[in-house]
Amino acid sequence: MNTLKKIFVVAFISTLVVSCKNDVEPEVKTVEVEVTKRDVAQTLDPNATYARVEFGIEGMTCSMGCAKTIEKKMAKMEGVKSAKVDFDNRIAMVEYDEAKVSPKSLIETVVSVADIYKVKDMHKVEDFGNAAKAKTCKPDCKMACCTDDAKKDKKACAKDCTKDCCNKEK
Repeated sequence: MNTLKKIFVVAFISTLVVSCKNDVEPEVKTVEVEVTKRDVAQTLDPNATYARVEFGIEGMTCSMGCAKTIEKKMAKMEGVKSAKVDFDNRIAMVEYDEAKVSPKSLIETVVSVADIYKVKDMHKVEDFGNAAKAKTCKPDCKMACCTDDAKKDKKACAKDCTKDCCNKEK
């Protein structure tokens, strides 16, 4: 019995000596990560055909959380040259490469940010800001030189309109 105890003690001590190592060094792994910042000037094709669109966005409740999030999401799309969301006027202005981006993809991007956002009245423009600066004609104007503003009853004066009701508002 005494030898059995001695064998058990020796086995226990040898197990402790072999299994317990205090000088364990952590394994260090080096991972190379390439960080690239998207430079719009480098990614845009100078020979591409760029279109400009303006459209309304319904459902925005704040300028920082809503408008800036939508603006950043559209600006990150490949082929988008510039994107600006005006929270006060609820308007987005986007310039994009027609070969890479479509109006449908812009709508999908806005809606993908949150289901509460709805795109309305998308139309191509020559210069940005026309929708925000649109002036409504006075009631006495006969609307002969005014144009429809994207399927709504809102009327805006045409650029070449010379009527008094349009000239007073310019």
